[in-house]
Amino acid sequence: MKNSICFALIIGLVVSCQTNTTQDPEPSLITRNQPELTSDVMTPEVLWAFGRLGDVQISPDGQKILYGVSYYSIEQNSSNRELFLMNADGSGKTQLTTTSQSEFNAIWHPDGERIVYLSSASGDVQAWVMNQDGSGRKQVSHIEGGINSLAYAPSGTKVLYTKDVQIDKTTVELYPDLPQSDARIITDLMYRHWDTWEDGAYSHIFVADLDGDMIPEGMDIMEGEPFDSPMMPFGGMEEIAWTPDGKGIAYTCKKLKGIGYTFSTNSDIYLYDLASASTRNMTEGMPGYDKAPLFSPDGGKMYWLSMERAGFEADKDRLFELDMASGTRRYLTSEFDYSPSGLTWAGDGKTLLFVAGVQATFQVYKMDVASTEISALTTGFHDYHSVAAAGDKLITTRVNMTRPEEIYSIDPASGEVTELSFENRHILDQLTMPTVEQRWITTTDNQEMLTWVIYPPHFDPKKKYPTLLYCEGGPQSPLSQFWSYRWNFSQMASNGYIVVAPNRRGVVTMGQEWTDQISKDNSGQAMQDLLRAIDVMKEEPFVDEERLGAIGASFGGFSVFWLAGNHQHRFKAFIAHCGVFNSEMEYMTTDEMFFDSWEKGGAPWEKENPVAMKSFAGSPHNFVQNWDTPIMVVHGEHDYRIPYTQGMAAFNAAQMLGVPSKLLFFPSETHWVVKPQDGILWQREFKGWLDQWLKD
Repeated sequence: MKNSICFALIIGLVVSCQTNTTQDPEPSLITRNQPELTSDVMTPEVLWAFGRLGDVQISPDGQKILYGVSYYSIEQNSSNRELFLMNADGSGKTQLTTTSQSEFNAIWHPDGERIVYLSSASGDVQAWVMNQDGSGRKQVSHIEGGINSLAYAPSGTKVLYTKDVQIDKTTVELYPDLPQSDARIITDLMYRHWDTWEDGAYSHIFVADLDGDMIPEGMDIMEGEPFDSPMMPFGGMEEIAWTPDGKGIAYTCKKLKGIGYTFSTNSDIYLYDLASASTRNMTEGMPGYDKAPLFSPDGGKMYWLSMERAGFEADKDRLFELDMASGTRRYLTSEFDYSPSGLTWAGDGKTLLFVAGVQATFQVYKMDVASTEISALTTGFHDYHSVAAAGDKLITTRVNMTRPEEIYSIDPASGEVTELSFENRHILDQLTMPTVEQRWITTTDNQEMLTWVIYPPHFDPKKKYPTLLYCEGGPQSPLSQFWSYRWNFSQMASNGYIVVAPNRRGVVTMGQEWTDQISKDNSGQAMQDLLRAIDVMKEEPFVDEERLGAIGASFGGFSVFWLAGNHQHRFKAFIAHCGVFNSEMEYMTTDEMFFDSWEKGGAPWEKENPVAMKSFAGSPHNFVQNWDTPIMVVHGEHDYRIPYTQGMAAFNAAQMLGVPSKLLFFPSETHWVVKPQDGILWQREFKGWLDQWLKD
């Protein structure tokens, strides 16, 4: 139930929105939105007007920054992604593409001068190349069925690409005389995952020799294997790496099937040797997630992230080093109680750069590999998403609760941070954004809990405001300085509410012990942390304790359902999105079984298992007889992590109990809401429900 904003979801929306039948008219070009606002307070329409920046790539000489921006059209209910280039100091911004097909996953050509990108302009997704000014575009791959991603070997003579390969037989292949049947024949678990049904196709890695610029059909290095690399559903090219000599490919894969797959987190790093066509498991015997391989510049060592505990997806990501000659492993972050991500090398080839979440923010860190000494390069109320070296500067992307993602440079010597991209300045300059405060609240068990408080624009401490308790998802997600296009704190506060967002037990970035304390106790101390946060804040003179609401999605939805039966009349309105209502049914209908098995401590039929029995006794449906407060339930039909029947059950129960209630149901959405018009509708219904019960 991790709350993640996945780039693959955005690209999936982009590609699907660009697919047209021959009868459909050519869509009008979606470009940067240029709203002229009549108010300085943000609205949902303004939120969807922001350009969504990402996928930053530094040129080999460190002088240029390549990136993409997605623009959304509410009218067309669609999006379009364009590519941009600028100098490393932010000067010389150039828009490279202006098409309606979307260009994405752009990288630098091995010659260091041109740009390679993916586009569906020819029908399916293929690789294209262009000059730095956007001229000279030509298609350089004609791979049957299209490709998903690619990476050139360091030598520039070979390329790997990923594409989906049909391994398992389809129903039509089993019964060719029944071509109209759309039945699924299921004999094992993991038949659907997050938002897609298993179709027997798997993402495989192919390798090919370049023919000039052309990328020919390659050789499948996972031939016949019913496994994915990158791993589904969130894995990307960070899970695959060429060896520096171009003779091998390291890749992340969970080589398990069916019930074994759904109960396990045991992925490994595999090394494929091109000369011998052999594959070696480099992390054998390590039971949790192993992922994100990175080689030292000389190829003598491999680095990767590893979780220790099998079946626990929110364990600490430990940074390991493998000596390729001796096979010796070294644990580098034993004294660092947080999880690195986005590993990359500084220019000296001896210092690793990464991002890590610490104390509810994500900052940039560096590690001297020899000494394992770690130091922070950034501070402040921000979430840095990425880091890369560009000459004597570092190029990063970051957000906070009041600003969407932009590109920045960091001077490692001085710590000075400079914004470079200014993609959304023309909108932000017209807005008065909320203000964010960090508070430390003492919990009922005498711990200090970091809590974000977000105040409305033009906040007046002499007035009383309706106030929302925000319940984070996960349960092991970061409640950091994130910027979301659904659970957007600036939008919530701009609706005229104070938002209280506590880093309750279980969230990540507060140390692994804090994270661990929610497992097997989902309805325990974490719920008391939430109640304590609102109890402290309602004593403030500017908080109207007669107009309190509680809101949340995923595990936050579970929290809202639980609070609805246990809040002792604190709240006057609830909103639960994609939440678990009946934990016993959830255990038997979710996709990744390892998740609930770990969190609950066992199955609901294990009556002699006291840990499991305590967990299931805390299921929100066991307290539904206490519901007496208006509640809105939101769910997507294609949510397979928390099936939509959970939302139906909660709404039906509220209706039968006579509790004022509303069901907002999205037939084409998943665990997220990603289509523009659905997103606008979500925001309007969200505000409307809260205004109905918390405002005059």
